[in-house]
Amino acid sequence: MELFKVEPERQRLFYRGKQMEDGHTIFDYNVGLNDIVQLLVRQKAPAVDVVKSKDKEAELSDSDSGCGSTQSESDKNSTHGEVEGQTAGTSVQNTPELVYPGFGFYKINELVDARDLNMGAWFEAQIVKVTKATKTPKEEAGEGQAEEEEILYHVKYEDYPENGVIQLLAKDVRPRARTVYQWHQLEPGMIVMVNYNPDDPKERGYWYDAEIQRKRETRTIREIYAKIILGDAGDSLNDCRIIFITEIYKIEEPGASSDTPAGTESPLKRSNGPECKHCKDDLQKNCRWCNCHICGIKQDPDKQLLCDECDMAYHTYCLNPPLTTIPEDEDWYCPGCRNDTSEVVLAGEKLKESKKKAKMASASSSSQRDWGKGMACVGRTKQCTIVPSNHYGPIPGVPVGSLWKFRVQVSESGVHRPHVAGIHGRSNDGAYSLVLAGGYEDDVDDGNEFTYTGSGGRDLSGNKRTAEQSCDQTLTHMNRALALNCNVPVNDKNGAESKNWKQGKPVRVVRSCKGRKHSKYCPEEGNRYDGIYKVVKYWPDKGKSGFLVWRYLLKRDDDEAAPWTREGKERIKKLGLVMQYPAGYQKEKENKNEVEEEATPTKAKRKRKSQGSESTKTSPAKSPKKIKVEAYKLSQQQKALIKNDKQNKKLWDEAMESLSLGPKFLSKVEEVFLCICCQEVVYQPVTTECQHNVCKECLQRSFKAEVYTCPACRHDLGKNNSMSVNQALQDVLNQLFPGYNNGR
Repeated sequence: MELFKVEPERQRLFYRGKQMEDGHTIFDYNVGLNDIVQLLVRQKAPAVDVVKSKDKEAELSDSDSGCGSTQSESDKNSTHGEVEGQTAGTSVQNTPELVYPGFGFYKINELVDARDLNMGAWFEAQIVKVTKATKTPKEEAGEGQAEEEEILYHVKYEDYPENGVIQLLAKDVRPRARTVYQWHQLEPGMIVMVNYNPDDPKERGYWYDAEIQRKRETRTIREIYAKIILGDAGDSLNDCRIIFITEIYKIEEPGASSDTPAGTESPLKRSNGPECKHCKDDLQKNCRWCNCHICGIKQDPDKQLLCDECDMAYHTYCLNPPLTTIPEDEDWYCPGCRNDTSEVVLAGEKLKESKKKAKMASASSSSQRDWGKGMACVGRTKQCTIVPSNHYGPIPGVPVGSLWKFRVQVSESGVHRPHVAGIHGRSNDGAYSLVLAGGYEDDVDDGNEFTYTGSGGRDLSGNKRTAEQSCDQTLTHMNRALALNCNVPVNDKNGAESKNWKQGKPVRVVRSCKGRKHSKYCPEEGNRYDGIYKVVKYWPDKGKSGFLVWRYLLKRDDDEAAPWTREGKERIKKLGLVMQYPAGYQKEKENKNEVEEEATPTKAKRKRKSQGSESTKTSPAKSPKKIKVEAYKLSQQQKALIKNDKQNKKLWDEAMESLSLGPKFLSKVEEVFLCICCQEVVYQPVTTECQHNVCKECLQRSFKAEVYTCPACRHDLGKNNSMSVNQALQDVLNQLFPGYNNGR
């Protein structure tokens, strides 16, 4: 209410299709961080002054039910028959008499299309009363247009009688659509009425106004793409494919049907699609989705209970045990959604042991293995966006020798994106990275070169991570992707060898501690980035299992020293590269060590304590030596480009202070030049007067929503802002983060 100035009784909050009710928390609805909650505002009903200038109007305005006081019961019955007849697709035979109220375009009992103010869709309705709102000075002056805007049409939706009578202005009412366009009549730019489902575009939905954007016709298909207009506020959905091209209606102009003889303005009823997608509203079919979830029989709707959690219906007599009366509780839950009260832990009670958990192997296992605190199966919390996923070569800011405890961290850094798979690539492009984890014993790793066995040929059914070779490998999928990196045409029968292998596509190589049992070059802990390798040759071979496997020979081709060499180790020290742990993991590990120390025997603790006291006597405690990190080196071209970006001098000065932090300098640049709208490094940056940088596309989206202020500080940018791109800044960012603009 404070933000939008809307009274609570006029608010309706929706999240993922569910209306949020009072008495529940956002936790009940599983609302996550940065999720969108929709606010729908109920319209205020304007005060109306019923005009009773004529006796007939007075009679008609006595009732809000949709039928005048002069209408007989037989007329009402004939109206009901009219709806049924229209649903069947036949023209209406018995229509009530049309009564002109003396003003406005439409007559009482006239069939019209009425707009739903919340959805913006048009529904078939019937006018039951016409009144005028409180007169304005313009009305007294006799201006017809103002008088027309103040006329209120009381309509009743034909398919939704439970909604009662709705008051609508003239702009939300129009004559019933009755003219269907032929294919040759449709042209781009035309405004028509179409059937579209915004939630599921392949299903039948509701009727919306739409502007035809393009029309496509081939020998076998015809397609229409249109912009769906969602109501009167200007919201729209672009480039929507219209499925029902034979049901595109002309929008009738107001007053167009007033000259038509009575009883002839009753077109065929439009199809809105079934309410139930499972049984298609077939009364002869049993359906457990739109009726009782147990028996599915379509009977006794007055004895059906609706579950407040899953929205399924249940007959009171189908439940176990059956209910004799409707429960008085406001909320009711079906047996599948109801919580067992015996499982709920009350305040002050101890947690009961779960029977299911008691049967698990971990309940009785004495293993002390560190399973990674759940990090073995955790999802990514961030994603590398400074380069695209199909980037070849090193990742900016990730030097050779970088260490990560878990594979998910390697994925987050962008060095090797898959969590489990050993090769990352595309079968029509090439391989970008691979992991050496010692999966095959006959692989040979000599550090600067190694043989690698492809993937496939194993039966991993039953959720197995690995298995014995059970069939031949083929040069497809990731095997083919790695072969494409070799600088020679692909040969899927005999393999191939490149004479000029250094011209091949680069592959980032990560060695895992799992390969330590086969290779001394793998790290003792975690996963390490070892630089760029290139495929020299690949060939089919017979593995130990007797099945065909594909092998690859890769050689190192990187300017940075290998991490197992003396130069590489010195560089790792200079850059201050240490094992990287997930947030909170190291602290948890330290707490575990403290608990283990408390659990050790007293004698051992006393011995360690005495040893420590002696050492403190002989030599004073030394503070740990601080390692000086090698500064990040900018090329002359990069320095010149930074100097050229005069608009962001202050921000570059702030970023340049982090050069002494080595590779972390790039993280600082990311932070300083982050777009506040999309939370990515700015692309096609617009530097505002207030010295903030925003993506041009983000700023255009803001202006399209009629927000003409800076997204960062709300400084007024002016409606006619030129939005000129800061090319100097764009050039620098392209140098520091090559390829980051792909897909932007």
